[in-house]
Amino acid sequence: MSINKQSETVANIQIGPTSLGMVRIYIEGNGIELPLDFDPEEAREIADEITAAAKLAEAMGKK
Repeated sequence: MSINKQSETVANIQIGPTSLGMVRIYIEGNGIELPLDFDPEEAREIADEITAAAKLAEAMGKK
């Protein structure tokens, strides 16, 4: 599946700090549980990428 293809997959996402000082992105859906741990700097980079993608998607929607 490519990033630009629609999907019918349903999943839940939770984001929060762990007791070890990491940032966890926890994805759960269709029998899958996927905990992804990142150090704070990596988490900030991911947040920046999400923000940039949201701005681009917003601009595309206004066309």
